Amino acid sequence: MSDFTSNFWSVYVAGITIFSIVACAVLLWFTGKAKAMTAADNTTGHVWDDDLREMNNPLPRWWVGLFIITIIFAAFYLYFYPGLGGYAGKAGWTSKGQFEAEVAKGDAEVAPLYAKFTAMSVEDISRDPQAHAIGERLFMNNCSQCHGSDARGGKGFPNLTASYRLHGGRPEDLIETITKGRVGQMPPMAAAVGSADDVKNVANYVLEISGNPHDSVRAELGKAKFVVCAACHGPEGKGNQQIGSANFTANQWLHGFGEAAIINMVNNGKINIMPAQGGKFSEAQIRVLAAYVWGLSNK
Repeated sequence: MSDFTSNFWSVYVAGITIFSIVACAVLLWFTGKAKAMTAADNTTGHVWDDDLREMNNPLPRWWVGLFIITIIFAAFYLYFYPGLGGYAGKAGWTSKGQFEAEVAKGDAEVAPLYAKFTAMSVEDISRDPQAHAIGERLFMNNCSQCHGSDARGGKGFPNLTASYRLHGGRPEDLIETITKGRVGQMPPMAAAVGSADDVKNVANYVLEISGNPHDSVRAELGKAKFVVCAACHGPEGKGNQQIGSANFTANQWLHGFGEAAIINMVNNGKINIMPAQGGKFSEAQIRVLAAYVWGLSNK
């Protein structure tokens, strides 16, 4: 870990930078002072292709001038701006500061527009064409990487067009999810359920209550063992939105469907994380984004 916290590399880069500038200045001075051995006709004696003779003429003044200007510019730049390791520069400029200033400017420009949406309910915002277009852009730029451009998600990523949601589908639930994020945790439960056969029986019982093809004999045997799962998923398997436990009767499978997928979940568990976005968006933006997502399943 010390490789990432040491200031060696900043000192190393600063040293190379200073050395390069000084070396350029020394090279320029040396080329102006050095005298080459020349003949009476100001040639060095080097001849190519029988008649091409190398002359010993001084460097053009414009070239020397540009060289000097470059060195001076580099010195002033490194004085005013960060470029020498941990030295912050006299101008106080930082890329983070510039970014925050540009974001603040953009927020100020759109503030009147978002003010209108802040006074509206999420349901009304979802029906506003302008808000819908803004929400769609926010979603495509920030959410589609996980949930897909059509918001139908994939394995491990919720389908936002579905009516059922683990943590609730009310507008306030969506706002809380976007703002604070979510952490879903299914602990490995094989040891608590019993043998491998017991786990398979429970998997078939889950398939039964979700209305899917199953082994009825195994499902009946697994019903008694399901009491271990009922602590989170409820005695009827309808889940608990307060803790984000799945409702098996909704027949929606976030991490894969079928007996094998359920057995794998019971044996190994799963942790899913929806990162908090409260520090990324303004309150008004979150409201518009939540309205867009709410509208996907509430046409």
